[in-house]
Amino acid sequence: MSDLALLPPVLLLLLGLGLGMLVAGLGALVWKLRYTRHIRRDAVLRSQATISGLVHEQLLPFLPEFPFNPKDARFLGTPVDLVVFDGLDAGQVRGIVFLEVKTGGATLSARERQVRDAIKAGNVSWLEIRSGPGSRAS
Repeated sequence: MSDLALLPPVLLLLLGLGLGMLVAGLGALVWKLRYTRHIRRDAVLRSQATISGLVHEQLLPFLPEFPFNPKDARFLGTPVDLVVFDGLDAGQVRGIVFLEVKTGGATLSARERQVRDAIKAGNVSWLEIRSGPGSRAS
């Protein structure tokens, strides 16, 4: 008779459970290491794309393909990237352009779409606020 047959069945059950938990733990550890590496790589790639986009937004007015005078552009960043006062540097503003810069396959955010829609619907106005002693609202 083998030595294993002499061990009580409960001890064999505990030994099997322990071995199963060890194998499952090692499998989970290997999965976690692979998954963590993938998540970190994805985060780095997304971060690089975001930084590249931010740099491109600010440099765009100085690139040859920019259709306006760079001196007419003002960087906002959010909710639109640039406001161009077309003709400002020459002394005669011909128009105002709200400009959003996208790189790659990027799409407009919900806020950016709302701003675009408000502008296209003509929901744009002028308001002048005077502040300080002796100021009068106009």
